[in-house]
Amino acid sequence: MLDSTLYALSDATRRSILGRLAQKEYSVNEIAEPYDMSLAAVSKHLKVLEKADLITKRKEGRSYKCCMNYTPLKEVESLIKEYKQFWESRFDELEHFLSDNEPDS
Repeated sequence: MLDSTLYALSDATRRSILGRLAQKEYSVNEIAEPYDMSLAAVSKHLKVLEKADLITKRKEGRSYKCCMNYTPLKEVESLIKEYKQFWESRFDELEHFLSDNEPDS
């Protein structure tokens, strides 16, 4: 699931869609409005987001409403925290090494 989440987040248009859906629920047509692309192209982006479980769609009348699902982002956050801890510890080690091996002035 993490791979599909990261793939979905790799595209600027999909990140923009998620940013809008983080504010409120929108219909597919409302989501498509600000983008200079066809409704079919926006629908393809929504399918990627839905496959990654980042959005949920529900039928309302003749249209579909989309809303954000934050659960997959928790897994991404966890991965980023692991990398952050790893690199912070490496930089701390480097800092100690450099300070211990400074040439005498």
